[in-house]
Amino acid sequence: MSRRQSSSGSVSQQIPSLSFSQQELFDLAVAWVALAVAFGIFFDPENRLLFTDLTAFLQLVVVCFLTVGVAFMLHELAHKVAAIRFGQVAAFRASYEMLGLAILSAMVGFIFAAPGAVEHRGRITTRQHGLIAVAGPWVNLALVAVFAPLLLFDGFLGSIGEFGVIINAFLAAFNMIPFGPLDGNTVKDWSLPVFGVTLVVAAVITVVALSTIGFPTV
Repeated sequence: MSRRQSSSGSVSQQIPSLSFSQQELFDLAVAWVALAVAFGIFFDPENRLLFTDLTAFLQLVVVCFLTVGVAFMLHELAHKVAAIRFGQVAAFRASYEMLGLAILSAMVGFIFAAPGAVEHRGRITTRQHGLIAVAGPWVNLALVAVFAPLLLFDGFLGSIGEFGVIINAFLAAFNMIPFGPLDGNTVKDWSLPVFGVTLVVAAVITVVALSTIGFPTV
C-alpha cells in the first residue's frame, strides 16, 4: 500500500537515490517479524502447535517469515522504488497499532494485516501515481512464479512453495480491490484497463491456487 502526501513548491528534477534511514529499516524489521508471528498464529488453528509442539510452531513462523514477510515487504518496497523512479521522496512507515491488531485478530481466528505504507511526496502525474500503486501487486504476481517451482518438493520447501503462492496471489488480488486506501482505487483512477486486467489475473490465480493447493499447512 502506498500513500501520497500533499506537497507544495517546486520539486527538483534530480531522481532521489534508493536509501533507507535507520527508522525505516527498524520499521521494516518490526513489520516483517510481527507479520510472521501474526500469520504463524493464524495458520495454527486453536493454537494447537503453540501449546503442544513449540518446535513445529517456530517452524511455521519461519515459513511465514520467508513467505508472508517477503510478500508484504517486497510489495511495499516496490512502491518505494517506483516512487523514487518518478522523483518522489519515499519511505516505509510501519503502523504499530495495525501490527498489534494483526496479532490480536489472529488469536481469535481471523487476520487483518495492514503493516504500514510507503509514504511519498512530490509532484507526479495521475499515470505515475497509478504506476506506483500497481507496482506492489505486480511484484506479488511475479513472486507467485518465483515460489511456484517449490511446489514440486515435499516437506519444508514444499510448505514454502504453498504459502508463497497462496499469500502472494491473495495479496495482489486483495490490494487491487478499489476500496479505501488500497492500491486498486489509485490504479482504477489512472487506467481502467490496467486495473481490470491486474485484478482479474490476480483473482484467477488466487482461485486456481486455492482449488489446487488448498489452505496452506506445515
